[in-house]
Amino acid sequence: MNAILKRTLLVLMIVVGAVVIDQIIKLYIATHFALGESHEITSWFWLCFVENNGMAFGIEWFSKLALTLFRLLAVGLLAWYTHVLIRKPEVPTGYIATIAFIISGALGNIIDCIFYGKLFGYENWFYGRVVDMFYFPLIRNGAGEVLFFRPVFNFADSCITCAVIVIILFYMKQLNKDEGQK
Repeated sequence: MNAILKRTLLVLMIVVGAVVIDQIIKLYIATHFALGESHEITSWFWLCFVENNGMAFGIEWFSKLALTLFRLLAVGLLAWYTHVLIRKPEVPTGYIATIAFIISGALGNIIDCIFYGKLFGYENWFYGRVVDMFYFPLIRNGAGEVLFFRPVFNFADSCITCAVIVIILFYMKQLNKDEGQK
């Protein structure tokens, strides 16, 4: 099997695997929890069913349809970028894998936006909300209020965040090299 095919299969396995895991978790939470319901797993890890109508941390800068279309465009551009990288033997496979995880995370959240509104009967196509569930109230004050790390997020968000951290820590040179070639 040649290197291009191996890298292509790696990207497909990452994308399909991460999206399937993300959707299984989200569908389980959305069908087994009431909106706003929480379950304490440990004192520092909870499962909480919330829906995010916007971008990260619920930020809403523009219309929901525009955000979904922007996400689709971004995934298309990242897929094209990955296609180009796969054919360059000098590009580290780890870097390509991190881009695949970013694509996976974006696709997972896009699926929610496109289908969940219609699937769960609260909105039309392309206007669904992203299901979030992971909550890590790591540091609390004496009154029990969370002082550190309040966001509730999902597996797709984790794929994106971890991949970006890996790129910053290990592949900034590759990013700079790619930018210099343009």
